[in-house]
Amino acid sequence: MRHLKAFLVKFTACFALLAIILGGIYGVTLGEVFLISVVLGAIGYAAGDLFLLPRSNNTTASLADFGLAFVVIWAMLANVTPVENVLLPSLITAAGVAVFEFFYHKYLYRTVPGERGETVEQVQGNLQFQTETSEELTPARPDVRNDEGDK
Repeated sequence: MRHLKAFLVKFTACFALLAIILGGIYGVTLGEVFLISVVLGAIGYAAGDLFLLPRSNNTTASLADFGLAFVVIWAMLANVTPVENVLLPSLITAAGVAVFEFFYHKYLYRTVPGERGETVEQVQGNLQFQTETSEELTPARPDVRNDEGDK
């Protein structure tokens, strides 16, 4: 259920972002924006958020999402919409998606559990290693000599 909620958050934000940039500035229809948002959201969530993000950091995953968003938006604008110059709208929209993804990954770290049902904190662990020392400095056997030869 958490994956569905996370996907819906991603889809809704991508749809709003694409509707503002592509629909408002470049005149792409809402049906085309919806189709691009569905494809971008599904591929981005599966490849970027479920596969790449747990294996890397937020910056790497956000840069990968920029590349993925650029390719998907460019391909779909070139084939689905009547926009002539698709390079600049694709770059601007992909940059907006990458900025959103940076903050979205922080949301995912807090809400989506690990593969075995743990929370993110349990999966990552504490990573604060501690050592234990002893206060017993004298030998356990009284017949052992010290360095000076005394008993």
